[in-house]
Amino acid sequence: MAASIFTAVPRAPPVAVFKLTADFREDGDARKVNLGVGAYRTDEGQPWVLPVVKKVEQMIANDHSLNHEYLPILGLPEFRANASRIALGDDSPAIKENRIGSVQSLGGTGALRIGAEFLRRWYNGNNNTATPVYISAPSWENHNSVFVDAGFKDIRTYHYWDAAKRGLDLQGLLDDMEKAPEFSIFILHACAHNPTGTDPTPDQWKQIAAVMKRRFLFPFFDSAYQGFASGSLDKDAWAVRYFVSEGFELFCAQSFSKNFGLYNERVGNLTVVGKDADNVQRVLSQMEKIVRTTWSNPPSQGARIVATTLSSPQLFAEWKDNVKTMADRVLLMRSELRSRLESFGTPGTWNHITEQIGMFSFTGLNPKQVEYMIKEKHIYLMASGRINMCGLTTKNLDYVAKSIHEAVTKIQ
Repeated sequence: MAASIFTAVPRAPPVAVFKLTADFREDGDARKVNLGVGAYRTDEGQPWVLPVVKKVEQMIANDHSLNHEYLPILGLPEFRANASRIALGDDSPAIKENRIGSVQSLGGTGALRIGAEFLRRWYNGNNNTATPVYISAPSWENHNSVFVDAGFKDIRTYHYWDAAKRGLDLQGLLDDMEKAPEFSIFILHACAHNPTGTDPTPDQWKQIAAVMKRRFLFPFFDSAYQGFASGSLDKDAWAVRYFVSEGFELFCAQSFSKNFGLYNERVGNLTVVGKDADNVQRVLSQMEKIVRTTWSNPPSQGARIVATTLSSPQLFAEWKDNVKTMADRVLLMRSELRSRLESFGTPGTWNHITEQIGMFSFTGLNPKQVEYMIKEKHIYLMASGRINMCGLTTKNLDYVAKSIHEAVTKIQ
């Protein structure tokens, strides 16, 4: 029998976070805890379908005027408009001046990819694969992959995490921006930085914006946690809105996976802010071409859920309350974990646990300590030391805290 034409294809390494979940499922130990998965869990350790989502799904099911016809290539108009509105704010000058546009996408990843494909084709010259793309060190691993796969050849990192003080390395970040070639692209986390959970303050964002404006650097925001981070939609969108108010043209990738709990519906949006309506419409015309050969047009169910919720004052208020429920549980788990570690006298400082924000915390555990946690304690977390705070519950907090204490005490 002839050899397969695929014989030379190497096996790709598994995606780390999905491999971690698979290992967790196969673990038979009753004490096991999954702190790896990037999804919300209740205090019972279960997924949560938001009550407002259940309500809207029923409304959609009962609306006999709806059908399964194709959506426009750029997506459901009422979804796109409302998604951009919550990112930019009701009183956004860009919205009032009609110089924004948007593309419904397959999750935040799809928004990043469409934006990256467009920038490679049309930004800083035509098909300029040499434009530097700067990604924070560390960052969500998909950022690098998306821009590499879009054709960019010069992916660089900028300073972000200061391991010694377990906080933001603002000076290193600003120095990297000062040294970056003009027109470089910077991927910025709008809020709840993944994986560190450490965000710039408003004053620090102002310093970042000032350097980016002077150096002609392009901001590409990734907003995956709006509302989920602090419990406030406005607070979590502050950075994006400030950059718009400063006159930047920018992209903002939005995900509704976390703040609506719509992980498998793949609901995302790419908001484009330009100098004027004509520029934005030309950008969208090219993005339409990219979408056509990528997914042709997007699915409707998740977009309808989000659009219906955001366009009704009553449902919108209910959604904000649901989001605050999730955010408050995360904040509670942060304070409880920190207080336990400090009461045990665990070596090191643990104030960063409560100073960080959003779903993830960068614990500061090193790879050997992480290995101890997984192999000896059956607590699954990323090799970087990142944990999902939603994996903590009132039932496993003591066990996790004691295990971290042991790991830090025993393993250097």
